[in-house]
Amino acid sequence: MLVAVIGGNLQGIEAAYLARKAGWDVLLIDKIADVPASGLCSYFIQMDVTRREELSHTIKSVDLVIPALENYQALYALTQEAHNAGIPIVFDFDAYQISSSKIESNRLFAKVGVPVPKPWPECGFPVVAKPSASSGSEGVRIFSTKEEMDGFEEGDFSPEAWVLQEFVEGPSYSLEILGVDGKFFPLQVTDLDMDMSYDCKRVTAPTELAPDLVETFEKISADTASALNLKGIMDVEVILNNGELKVLEIDARLPSQTPTTVFWSTGLNIVQMLGEIFVSPATLMPKIAYRRGVIYEHINVSPGMIEIAGEHIMTGAGPLHLETDFFGADEAITNYIAGRDHWVATLIVVGQDLSEAWTKRNTTIKTIAKRFRIDRIRELKPDRITEH
Repeated sequence: MLVAVIGGNLQGIEAAYLARKAGWDVLLIDKIADVPASGLCSYFIQMDVTRREELSHTIKSVDLVIPALENYQALYALTQEAHNAGIPIVFDFDAYQISSSKIESNRLFAKVGVPVPKPWPECGFPVVAKPSASSGSEGVRIFSTKEEMDGFEEGDFSPEAWVLQEFVEGPSYSLEILGVDGKFFPLQVTDLDMDMSYDCKRVTAPTELAPDLVETFEKISADTASALNLKGIMDVEVILNNGELKVLEIDARLPSQTPTTVFWSTGLNIVQMLGEIFVSPATLMPKIAYRRGVIYEHINVSPGMIEIAGEHIMTGAGPLHLETDFFGADEAITNYIAGRDHWVATLIVVGQDLSEAWTKRNTTIKTIAKRFRIDRIRELKPDRITEH
């Protein structure tokens, strides 16, 4: 099968990687040359997909379209042209329109009764300001005092563009849920570790969340997906604060990082499952047969130092390629080549359980440090930087 992945950045890496794991050929399309996912695809075309005639000609020979970007104009053009050509597209435009707006998402949460952080001014400080139209940590600001926030409100703030709510601390978790013909299938909860800018630097599985809270998380996700009448995929991110799960955001599109972690832990290929849902809607959802330990982690290597940081470090690294048995890691998505002294990698380390995966991961980091004569290992955390 030939699939067109549209967008070659972080979501494109995920889509291309898992599509190749499914045994599919991948045509990657992006308006920028040398995007990270261009090293993982079968074919690459540099093109602006909002040029509708050119897009229509390019996708007419593919079997499936997978959007891996968040540009509204591009998504609209893709949806229309795929529909016109009769090509299945892995995308729920209606659900995405709500999930891509934090303001609209919060209205949905209130309707469903989903627990969320308290809105300003009902909460105290610290307060977090999130751009309504951005996902993840992009553009997020944190204010510890009213004086700090006053300057923001006088300048950049507008109620139509930002969400202000209490800043809650605690461990973060993610869950993908699939919607098929009005039925909803939660997959595997994964645990998220953040860097100083609250960008995800590491995903681990299986989760350390208590079983009763996993059930609560699955119900929250299913209720939200049902309210959206979701077809396809939605990613739900929560934080555990004072024993209660609070929803931070939803995204009705293919996420990055977590699907690959789920693949290695459970054997479930979310991209392949999505393809089957949209090509053959009667597809039955497989059960999770096993849960291996997985650590999916980003490193930035430079002379004398390994830095463990958020996934943003992968975006400007140029074309990435896949390596196996990478200094002890099962796989790595990286721009490393022999002789390069500054490079990045996403390490994928697998064990029979999470404890074994951590032992293997630590050995991998030590092997890299020894091989490149590195004496500093720095990890970025939300509240501090640690070195050893």
